[in-house]
Amino acid sequence: MSTPFNRPQHFANAYRQIGVETGVSSASPHHLVLMLYDGFLESIGRARVAMTSGIVELKCAQISRAVRILEEGLIAGLDMESGGEIARNLRSLYHYAVVQLTRGNLRNDPALLLEVDRLIRPLRDAWAAIGANVSHGAAG
Repeated sequence: MSTPFNRPQHFANAYRQIGVETGVSSASPHHLVLMLYDGFLESIGRARVAMTSGIVELKCAQISRAVRILEEGLIAGLDMESGGEIARNLRSLYHYAVVQLTRGNLRNDPALLLEVDRLIRPLRDAWAAIGANVSHGAAG
């Protein structure tokens, strides 16, 4: 089965470079993508709290981490050759998210970070659901 994410080693390397070590070496390709989504959403949440608290250094660090997860993990891991329209749409969405995160950082606007969270969270949840279905199917 072809998916827009056919580069599992890339995800593992990206995750190591981004600074998350726990569980990467034994994680399935599916779980690695889920870990990227979770790390991304965690960074957005921390950035929003830092932004509203006036902690500029933490805000910038968390937004930078989120952008790196998008660019070095999720975008770079897309298989544009066999991923078809889904891969193209995901790439466009991720690029849009990078722009909005950058705008949110520059404007100190938590609403832009919330917008990105609301765009990516359904993807994360759907990806998690797919994994649960795959796991149950493999066990049965």
